[in-house]
Amino acid sequence: MRENLRVAAYAVVVRDERILLARSPAAGGGHEWVLPGGGMDHGEDPVETVVRELDEETGYRVEVTGLLGIDSFRRVFRREGLRGPVDHQGLRIVYEGRVVGGELRNEVGGSTDLAAWHDLEAVPGLTRVRLIDVALKLWRERPVTGRVFVPPEG
Repeated sequence: MRENLRVAAYAVVVRDERILLARSPAAGGGHEWVLPGGGMDHGEDPVETVVRELDEETGYRVEVTGLLGIDSFRRVFRREGLRGPVDHQGLRIVYEGRVVGGELRNEVGGSTDLAAWHDLEAVPGLTRVRLIDVALKLWRERPVTGRVFVPPEG
């Protein structure tokens, strides 16, 4: 079985009780809200990754103000064009950040198509990825271990 490890960095950016999110196409069709951020390039520092990704996806320059924690998940799936299943592990580093410049804009030609601020109280009603719940729990609870449990969907 082929193994795949993806390391990514994301940021929780909250201002005036609103969180900055990006929208991405969902696997089954439609769209879902995601935490801004993404995969690290080889040799890139995770802080550089999150700063670069936030600029690409939202138009904002951010300053990383803290490390909130790490989320790790693993699943086996089939990927089109590959023979056999893939054992995938995602390691997601979650930071806290604040906007220090730039202007809100949508990403062009990337993995997201819309960036927007959402009221924190409205997040449970959004079609969203699990990482948003994990990240908000890390942001609210700030556990010493940098880990929280959020039950899987379904």
